[in-house]
Amino acid sequence: MTSKTLAYIAAALTIIAGILHLALVPMYRTVMTLEVTIFFIVSGLAQLFWVIPIVKLWIKPWYYIGIGGTAILIIMWAVAVPGRGYPVDVLQIVIELCQIIFIIVSCIIVSNARINVKLNDL
Repeated sequence: MTSKTLAYIAAALTIIAGILHLALVPMYRTVMTLEVTIFFIVSGLAQLFWVIPIVKLWIKPWYYIGIGGTAILIIMWAVAVPGRGYPVDVLQIVIELCQIIFIIVSCIIVSNARINVKLNDL
């Protein structure tokens, strides 16, 4: 699979996660604090923005920031929801799966870019 194809897959995954994060705001606005609402809006918009560096294959440092930021979102969710004993619903599982697969695909893209750079140095 080419890096461009993998980039489109990663972009689709981050778009899905971003849209679903934004969808949480109106769904739970009556039970979320203002800080949590702002967090979901900012994280959703950031994930939608992240399509640009992903599709354009801006490998360094954009992919590293995207991988790290997404990992932080996963860790925060794991601590805040299942870590505190709150129930996990299907929407949350879809978001987390998209983010996990995004990290895996992005790591493959970064790895392929490193291999290509090393091969070009030979």
